[in-house]
Amino acid sequence: MEVILKKNVDKLGYANEIVSVKPGYGRNFLIPQGYAILATASAKKAHVDMMKQKSHKESKMLIEAQEIAAQIAELTVTISTKAGENGKIFGSINTIQLAEALKKAGHDIDRKSLKIKDEPIKEIGTFEAEALLYKGVKQTFKFEVISE
Repeated sequence: MEVILKKNVDKLGYANEIVSVKPGYGRNFLIPQGYAILATASAKKAHVDMMKQKSHKESKMLIEAQEIAAQIAELTVTISTKAGENGKIFGSINTIQLAEALKKAGHDIDRKSLKIKDEPIKEIGTFEAEALLYKGVKQTFKFEVISE
């Protein structure tokens, strides 16, 4: 029996794959739990069409992510915060503040896709962060922490 997986299933396959399983496993577990649908001729045809559309969208998103990566590679973001006389800041710099500074610079990147390399940042200076923009598209950029 062939089924089209809707979700990733351990030791069986990933979402949107057509796999062959024993009939009892397909009818009694995969299909009722919503992990798969039966791979009929019409479902296979619809699956092929959906995969074509998905690959077209993914290629567009990949190109956009590469463009953003090229733009932020040259960018140095500035974050101003309160600091003491010796260069120590009050609190620390995190991805929320970094995402806000990137937004002010014109790049709306989710804070969950940002990673500060030398975390926690508790002093004034120049540091590096990494942005995961899309599958396989990572870009390292610099940001500067200054005193207000």
